Amino acid sequence: MKQKNYLIIIFVLLAGTLFSKKMKEGSYRGLLISDRNKVEIPFNFFVTYKGKKPVITIVNADEKILVDEIRIKGDSVSFKMPVFDTEFRTRMVGNDLEGIWINHYKTSNNIMPFKAVFGEYKRFMFTPGTTSPSFEGRWETVFSPDTKDSSRAIGLFHHIEQTEFLTGTFLTETGDYRYLEGIKHENTLYLSCFDGAHAYLFIAELKGDLLTGNFYSGATWSEPWVAKLNPNAKLRDAEQITFLKNKDATIDFSFPGLDKKPVSLSDKKYANKPVVIQLMGSWCPNCMDESRYFSEVYKQFQKEGLEIVALAFEKTTDFDKAKLLLTRMKTRLNMGYDILITQQSGKEKAGEALWALNQVSAFPTTLFLNRQHQVVRIHTGFSGPATGKDYEDFKETTETLIRNLLKE
Repeated sequence: MKQKNYLIIIFVLLAGTLFSKKMKEGSYRGLLISDRNKVEIPFNFFVTYKGKKPVITIVNADEKILVDEIRIKGDSVSFKMPVFDTEFRTRMVGNDLEGIWINHYKTSNNIMPFKAVFGEYKRFMFTPGTTSPSFEGRWETVFSPDTKDSSRAIGLFHHIEQTEFLTGTFLTETGDYRYLEGIKHENTLYLSCFDGAHAYLFIAELKGDLLTGNFYSGATWSEPWVAKLNPNAKLRDAEQITFLKNKDATIDFSFPGLDKKPVSLSDKKYANKPVVIQLMGSWCPNCMDESRYFSEVYKQFQKEGLEIVALAFEKTTDFDKAKLLLTRMKTRLNMGYDILITQQSGKEKAGEALWALNQVSAFPTTLFLNRQHQVVRIHTGFSGPATGKDYEDFKETTETLIRNLLKE
């Protein structure tokens, strides 16, 4: 009798594997649900097949995130984001998906309910029309106004081909909010993004010349924001925020690489070469954008003598866990330069590790050294490709500096 029961159990398990359902190919509207804020953060993705293997592509404006670590067993579907330590655990309900998104970087409030509706291509459930470009331009923005936690930003919004469809981002002194996508409905702006690390929703109503609304992030965060159109809006100079406490101070470090071998700026590899030092983490979307850019820069200038080295400040101090996350990032972004594991976390620890700096206020922070390893430039944050002209200006300035350093 026992043997018969075991056979039945084995058959059920095998059946769950052999007769797994197939995800429906096509468009989906994903929703991450913030129960605390009573909002749904929408994003779009579509499913295609490469042979028999499903591939999910998440779309945020011009960004397309390829997700191929997908596991299907019976009606269960789980998939990991390609760079960040987050994942979805779902099940198929008809052609739809229902489940949760887990953010492993957090230890609390790190799970959000998730559902995705098959066949729905709209991000926000409004019918768009043609419009005057009322949100077009550069908006001087304040988050949490009139509080001790207030912070300044610049909203960059663009109407697509004179329609109510919108794309945009926010510039801040620590980086940008990457690719936002949405719509204008009546007098209200709606923008959202899901990039694997962050789930964002911005809603604001235009009253007179002032945008007033709320920003929602993840499972619990929300804060008010206001913005006013200002084509001349500026933030502090990104090259003046972090600086050497003593202008004659030198930079040095010694941290293990992914192979556990210690690496120092005084090593022969870096001797008499300009060096770019990137303070980063695999958890940081702006660091991902900067790393993708520096991967191309390294390919272009390495043969002329440029070296780049990343100092990783992960959310974990465990070497093996950090190595796993950083190796995954290095492979995905094709990073040809060295990544060192500091086994430290946070901006304060980064400032202690590079004690010659007045502070480290953002990840990424990037140091540019000449052949004598004197610091010639320090850049706080990163304005990525979603920022348009700001990104192009950063690339032009950076590559001009690198060429000049290589000529010395």
